[in-house]
Amino acid sequence: MRQYGTVTGCRQRIVRHAFAVVAFASVSPASAQVTAQSLIEGALDLTRGTSSYAELTMTIHRPSWERTLSLVAWTRGREDALIRFTAPPKDAGTATLKKGERMWTYAPKIGREIRLPSSMMSQQWAGSDFSYNDLSRTDNYLRYYDFAIIHTEPRDGHTVYTLDMVPHDDAPVVWGKETLVLRDDYVTLGQTFYDQGFEPVKRMETLEVGELGGRTFALAMRMQTVDKDDSWTEVRYLAADFDADVDDNLFTTFSLRGR
Repeated sequence: MRQYGTVTGCRQRIVRHAFAVVAFASVSPASAQVTAQSLIEGALDLTRGTSSYAELTMTIHRPSWERTLSLVAWTRGREDALIRFTAPPKDAGTATLKKGERMWTYAPKIGREIRLPSSMMSQQWAGSDFSYNDLSRTDNYLRYYDFAIIHTEPRDGHTVYTLDMVPHDDAPVVWGKETLVLRDDYVTLGQTFYDQGFEPVKRMETLEVGELGGRTFALAMRMQTVDKDDSWTEVRYLAADFDADVDDNLFTTFSLRGR
């Protein structure tokens, strides 16, 4: 639950909201048909589709070590997802299930699934720079955020939009706000997460854009804390099917155990 400790923080929030409204109103006529909501919806649907299957690697880099994990992921619509690690052997079988707003994890060593309370959603996922909240950011943006286009610019033959996204006071997130950078074809180029004082905390950057599974999207992304240059996590797509035949029974705690 987000809290505000000072009157100054509240005033900053009001000023920022006013700025966002003015910026949205000043979008150029060429992009008059584009809205912040249509951009977010397009970005959400781009890498999910009605149902999808993907194979990925995740590299966690720290100053004194680096490790790479392999994983597979299935999605259904905007809300349901199952992610399972397949390598290395000590991590194989570890899985995370998101169904609606609920999330569970499963570790073979423990032999049971654990329902994650909202208080744990901001913790690191699998020791990476991604949090459980980052995994669950599907239609929560549409449900819990106010957003607006605050900047547009031409870049590499595309129009690039910067969106300002502020969570509602009762939203189950820890951030003061987020900014999202999207191309006109819904490809995500970057995202920055700010604390309650609107200072940047961590940032995700797209490293490579390409085509896979018949779609063009961000194939490689890096997440890192803004003041830790030598600590980061990269996720890279190896294969994707955006018209996958996904059984509804896959998104159950029974399936979470790998059965």
